[in-house]
Amino acid sequence: MFARSLRSCAPALRFAQRLQCVPSAAKSSQAFWASGAAAAAATAATVTYSMLDARPLKCEAAVDWNAVRKEIVKVLHADYEDSSYDGAHAGPVFIRLAWHSAGTYCKETKTGGSNGATMRFKPEIGWGANAGLKKAQDLLEPVKQKFPQVSYSDLWIYAACVAIEEMGGNPVPFKPGRTDKSKGTFSSPCPSWTGKTHQDGRLPGADMGNPLKTANHLRYIFNRMGFDDKDIVALSGAHGLGACHVESSGFWGPWTRAPTTISNEYYRELLENTWTIKKTHKGAPWTGPLQFEDPTGDLMMLPSDIVLTQDKEFRKYVELYAKDHDAFLKDFSSVVGKLFGNGF
Repeated sequence: MFARSLRSCAPALRFAQRLQCVPSAAKSSQAFWASGAAAAAATAATVTYSMLDARPLKCEAAVDWNAVRKEIVKVLHADYEDSSYDGAHAGPVFIRLAWHSAGTYCKETKTGGSNGATMRFKPEIGWGANAGLKKAQDLLEPVKQKFPQVSYSDLWIYAACVAIEEMGGNPVPFKPGRTDKSKGTFSSPCPSWTGKTHQDGRLPGADMGNPLKTANHLRYIFNRMGFDDKDIVALSGAHGLGACHVESSGFWGPWTRAPTTISNEYYRELLENTWTIKKTHKGAPWTGPLQFEDPTGDLMMLPSDIVLTQDKEFRKYVELYAKDHDAFLKDFSSVVGKLFGNGF
């Protein structure tokens, strides 16, 4: 099972007391860890941030990221209702918001990604994969109003970084400086996509009809973002958090019994539990899409989860992470950091 208590935050890098805006020709870049320990060490610090690359540089108002973090943590610990499991909070949905925002990236066309916060607009907010994520945006709106100089793009990503650490994960490197696209300025603010999955946006589906097609679909989606098989399996570990909701995705239930703690339990459940096709739900016939359940009926897996054990290349990484909790935490932090940086 997941770790029964949150892990202690790893030792953090010290925050720079103040990062000044510098000319755009500067060749260095700045990043810092979304770390509770680092935030505590920088109580009085403010961070003036910018993207230090070849693009024109605009010096933004100073942001006290320690203060932003405190507000996000307040939201995480506020009352939160979820019909699928007890003890729910907003951490899993914040990770999903950032994941689905950054997951639109295409390495070939250099479009999509975490810059722009285009999920605020149609058609992206209406993609099936993004069902329910307006709620996550609304939960973070008070933080945005309190820190108007922070872009939605940065806020979504930073909230996920904070949530990961609050739920026991390793710190994820966070680099601020994303800017938001405006619906009034861009005739089509959402990333265009004309490939095989254009009707569902650029995000992975749960079932393509059979295991081979589902495995190929996962590679097609994630390879486009720049991820390999090991990355795909590591990112899939996020499914150990939160739950599916019939009203949003059509699926129901949590993947593990500790859905607000980051650990390797998702992989252990995949390998050690018994998964059969779900046929009933609360005493009535199951009428939703194909999903799997454990003998208790309390836990679920999607076809795209089960395929990680059916495909031999995916399975070897499932077995690795099921055996090595620390390896998962390390790789998860690294690959999530890469995901969140895509398109920025």
